[in-house]
Amino acid sequence: MAAVTGPIRVLIVDDDALVRAGLSMILGAATDIEVVGQAEDGTQVVAAVDAHRPDVILMDIRMPKLDGLAATSLVRGRLPAAQVIVLTTFDVDEHVLTALREGAAGFLVKDTPPAEILRAIRLVAGGDAILSPAVTRKLVDHMSADGAPADNARAVGLLDDLTEREREVAVAVGQGHSNAEIARLLMKLDLTNRVQIALLVHDAGLSTDAHH
Repeated sequence: MAAVTGPIRVLIVDDDALVRAGLSMILGAATDIEVVGQAEDGTQVVAAVDAHRPDVILMDIRMPKLDGLAATSLVRGRLPAAQVIVLTTFDVDEHVLTALREGAAGFLVKDTPPAEILRAIRLVAGGDAILSPAVTRKLVDHMSADGAPADNARAVGLLDDLTEREREVAVAVGQGHSNAEIARLLMKLDLTNRVQIALLVHDAGLSTDAHH
């Protein structure tokens, strides 16, 4: 993904007016970030994305009418270049994992210090997923050892199309390592970021090979 040029355009989506106001205040203090719009529910996301064309979306995971999971999926189909950062009150849970599968670039806990929120926005706007290898590993470890059979079959089928070298890279990503060949893998697997490769490798039952 190409890095953003000019101010980073951010859309804030959260059903809590205080959270929206707090985030707007934090982001408003940064000269390289511009809050271009706000939405209070996932049902408003498509219209807001069309109107404001944001580079980054801060997306609440739990909203009353249309939650952040469904809204993230809509964004990926509507404006693939927009990067979604999921906002959650929990560290890691199944909702976060689902959002990452839908293409979110990462997640932030709502009490994250302002400087870290700004850093995360700048990272995803620059084309990076905001999950470090260590956090990627933690996410994968958080998942149950045996995923759904359908997920496993799909993952194995996708990985079977890779060359032996590409499989090695994919497994390395799943184990939390970084690698310069990731961009090519993303294109071949039709994925958005490194986190999705890690989840795919886990679904295929390959992510713990190096740990046994």
